[in-house]
Amino acid sequence: MTTTNTNTQIGYIGTYTKGDSKGIYRFTLNHAEGKITDITAVATLENPTYLILSHDKKHLYSVVKDGQSGGLASYTITENGELTPINSQLSEGSPPCHVSIDNQKQYLFSANYHKGTVESYLIDHENGSVLPAASIIKHEGSGPDPRQEKPHIHYAGLTPDEKYLAVVDLGIDALVTYKVSENGTLTNVNSLLLKAGSGPRHLTFHPNGKIAYLMTEFSSEVIALNYHSENGLFTEFQSISTLPADFKENSQGSAIHISADGCFVYAGNRGHNSIAVFGVNEETGELSFLEHTSTEGDWPRDFAIDPSGKYVVASNQESSNLVLFARDESTGKLTLLQTDITLPHPVCVKFL
Repeated sequence: MTTTNTNTQIGYIGTYTKGDSKGIYRFTLNHAEGKITDITAVATLENPTYLILSHDKKHLYSVVKDGQSGGLASYTITENGELTPINSQLSEGSPPCHVSIDNQKQYLFSANYHKGTVESYLIDHENGSVLPAASIIKHEGSGPDPRQEKPHIHYAGLTPDEKYLAVVDLGIDALVTYKVSENGTLTNVNSLLLKAGSGPRHLTFHPNGKIAYLMTEFSSEVIALNYHSENGLFTEFQSISTLPADFKENSQGSAIHISADGCFVYAGNRGHNSIAVFGVNEETGELSFLEHTSTEGDWPRDFAIDPSGKYVVASNQESSNLVLFARDESTGKLTLLQTDITLPHPVCVKFL
């Protein structure tokens, strides 16, 4: 169930559970009033920093920390958006930083920044529970930046045709492609080395399924890529900065998302504390800069375009607030609506 009525939309926030945070929070976006309300904790767990919802909206999966172990936790989503725990799969060491799912709810994929691993899991069709890891691949190598002393996988998600798993490794400046077998085994098929020291972080695909946009953390750039479905290869055709040319202070790229019509790309800047907005050339897929919008807080870790396409919700991790923007669907530009939404150390934003 996606809405409580036609004017409201339920969303979820993953957090760092330092300070006052309890875990996963639910909120309501009221379209009629242009306002976020009813923020409440719906799952108590440690550091659920990234979430994913199944495409049938029946299950939510979260990364989780449990003492000295980390892994994935599964939940059933009830009619009113409450979460009922199902199970978790944990292993010794740091938890992953990213989780994704396929369209048919057969597989989960996690990216582990600290371990430098990508992992695949099968999902139990009967109850949505996570089965033990089917495949664990550990990357090797390093990069020129001091923070690239080893592999740091930050993203693992299927290509739109679901033929391959695209894995972004910040530590070795690489985009690595894997084939996924029926039993969840991962096999390396291709890789693209990106600019040394750029620190690739996250990836989003154009609705046409042929182009992807990659956000770098260290160099604060969006890299435009052609995706070749016949062999899983990516090739670069543009790089564009997400920061003003005269900005010299510390800023690190965060999230990247694209509008459902494929006309606009949005990229987060932690430090500059903004969302950069780009227009997409309909014929070439190249980006042109449109504007920077302040996130009215500190360290915008993530943001999400709501399913109607008319709103954007951003999470400021260090100032512990959410921000609501109206989105002009014809120009792509954002207008501030609400900044006084307190929520402790928010990270991930997902809509039901």
